[in-house]
Amino acid sequence: MTDLLPIYFYLPQKDWLDDMPEQPDVYWEQFGKGIYCWTLQTYLYLKADGFLCNLVGTIPDEGIVIAHRDSFPYELRPTPKVLMVCIKPDRNPHPYAQLQVVQNPQDAKKLKNSYYIPLWRQPGLIPRHPERGDRFENIGYFGISFNLAPELKAASWSKQLEELGLNWEIIPKNRWHDYSNIDTVVAVRNFQKQDYTKKPATKLYNAWHAGVPAILGKESAFQSERKSEFDYFEVSSLDDTIAALKRLKDNPKLCQNFRDNAKHRSRETNPENTVKQWRSFLSNTAVFEYKRWCSLSSWRQSLYLQKCFLNIKINGLKNRILPWRYS
Repeated sequence: MTDLLPIYFYLPQKDWLDDMPEQPDVYWEQFGKGIYCWTLQTYLYLKADGFLCNLVGTIPDEGIVIAHRDSFPYELRPTPKVLMVCIKPDRNPHPYAQLQVVQNPQDAKKLKNSYYIPLWRQPGLIPRHPERGDRFENIGYFGISFNLAPELKAASWSKQLEELGLNWEIIPKNRWHDYSNIDTVVAVRNFQKQDYTKKPATKLYNAWHAGVPAILGKESAFQSERKSEFDYFEVSSLDDTIAALKRLKDNPKLCQNFRDNAKHRSRETNPENTVKQWRSFLSNTAVFEYKRWCSLSSWRQSLYLQKCFLNIKINGLKNRILPWRYS
């Protein structure tokens, strides 16, 4: 329980838009931006679930304040009665926030005072249309083109798929929610680089909820979610990707196994389960830390801030030294 402690989601007033939705899980193009898909969407889900919290455009003087890393100014420090909860995604942590929320379980293992909560699946998602049956024709990438492996943006890739009787499309942002005519998702950031401990498994969640197989790169977030061979194809080369597509195209039964498994796994990543995680984190961890912070003497609070400032200086020094050492 929060004991009626004030809990706020902070979205700077300059980022408030006239068409911001009042309900969660609806298509809104701005949910493609971190400050909205994390801060606004989380607030809307919790509010719809009856959790006592408020969305504010200015930082209050007292209470638990949750905000995206891009919304908390770098020099912002918690006051004697404010607990800062930074949603850091694929950013560096806020230097003064007492708690950090991360979107990859591996990131939580590295960062002190951090807690893993998965990012929401695509709001307003339209799944693959059942009438497509065993058709296997349309292959799509849902995401920013910059984050797609160069090999998958080359004309030769599209040509290879065309020779297999497949259509390749990098889905534009205004259709990231629409999987109705998609038969498989391909999403690889880099065939050489692996891990990506700050990135989420959202593309996998979306594929499960869309009811389509996913062909993905070797990323820790995906690997953390893997329970069976039908969760997704993991590939480390263009040849691997082509081979996976051929297997799916030539084996309708295999495709159906992936679709059946997707139905099962999508239940685990339903928004209702993510709401439960947020409620538990705020009602237990955040409330405990808030009470602990407020109970500290002014001297101990000042010591915490001094340690944070010292870490900023140390990290700045490391960043200046490392390029010199390895040049």
